[in-house]
Amino acid sequence: MTASDLTVGPARRGVLASAVGAAGAAALAGWTAGAPHPAANDPGPDPRLAAAGATRPFRGARQAGIADSPQTYAAFVALDLAGAVDATVVRRLLTVLTDDIDRLMAGRGPLTDQEPELAGVPAALTLTVGIGPRVVAGVGAPAPAWLAPLPPFTVDRLEERWSGTDLLLQVCANSPTTVAHAQRRLLTGLAPLTTLRWVQRGFREPHEGPGLPMRNLFGQVDGTVQPDVHGLDEALLWCGGDQPAWLREGSALVLRRIRMNLDTWDQVDRLSRENAIGRRLDTGAPVTAPPGADALAPPDLDAQDSLGFHIIDDGAHLRRAHAQAPHERFLRRPYSYDDPPAPGELSDSGLLFAAFMADPVRQFVPVQQRLAEKDLLNIWTTPVGSAVFAILPGAREGEILGEALLA
Repeated sequence: MTASDLTVGPARRGVLASAVGAAGAAALAGWTAGAPHPAANDPGPDPRLAAAGATRPFRGARQAGIADSPQTYAAFVALDLAGAVDATVVRRLLTVLTDDIDRLMAGRGPLTDQEPELAGVPAALTLTVGIGPRVVAGVGAPAPAWLAPLPPFTVDRLEERWSGTDLLLQVCANSPTTVAHAQRRLLTGLAPLTTLRWVQRGFREPHEGPGLPMRNLFGQVDGTVQPDVHGLDEALLWCGGDQPAWLREGSALVLRRIRMNLDTWDQVDRLSRENAIGRRLDTGAPVTAPPGADALAPPDLDAQDSLGFHIIDDGAHLRRAHAQAPHERFLRRPYSYDDPPAPGELSDSGLLFAAFMADPVRQFVPVQQRLAEKDLLNIWTTPVGSAVFAILPGAREGEILGEALLA
């Protein structure tokens, strides 16, 4: 590696370093004479402060923001590399990203950050990096067969503006300010090398309580069936020996933007909604589960009513999405979106369906084909965006993201 490989713009790592170091320490206010001792009415530590200061580790064999607990706010940011793509450009880009992400996830601003106080509230920030096929080809590395657009599905009404790109940044935290600041700092650092294609922002309900994975804007408990990615099902999430060597301990991300027609959904009675989903809206339990069951209760797909019809409708989302083979499972990490509607419309809302897996063609496509064929929720939902990215392995101490890709 040469010195030029590590340089982006004019002495990027030295710019504003003195300004950051000159920020100074704030003076501590002392207790005035006669003031009550703070312990007299001390309510104890504020749990909000602990949550604001929470950090998640960046360094390791795998990237954060995948198997760890989803945060409340997310931004999926897609960029195109400007000009030709080669190993030198990709190394510069990933060097900058690695340093900035390392600092931001630790609660420190990048060296060129003039508002480092905003970085001081990490709020469990994770920053996850994925790449598209043009980057892999540009460095001359072998690409996995699945790193391509998904095959067309009959329900798709895809809009080009939400398509795949060269680079994906997934920014997640429990503070919207933290997400916005981290996004801004990363985009500023990459500005000489990239152009912004799209940003998709999402959120999850933070106050639902324990036991429910997520409730989407249909009121449906979402992401209830998950593989054991910390144990027996690790091979369903992380790329292994059957994948290109540079991708081992990495993953794949399928990001689908699914528009929800809340206006027509509002016209449907509660029983019909539960029939379309195959789950009770209040608990997320399958409609075949006994009273008191929760969202993790197993469905009885063979159960019939007195007329001989399946209690879980043949077109219910639960049935169509149910894995028919052990490998048809993947890690769901969805977020809702609620964007400003177009003039004359009441809403532009839906789901950012983010799913991580080792092989989208083998794991995701069969499930999506069944959903496209006969899912009752297709009456109220329309996929308008679809993209596939290779999620890089993590960066150990002394490494940059994509170290093996550039070997």
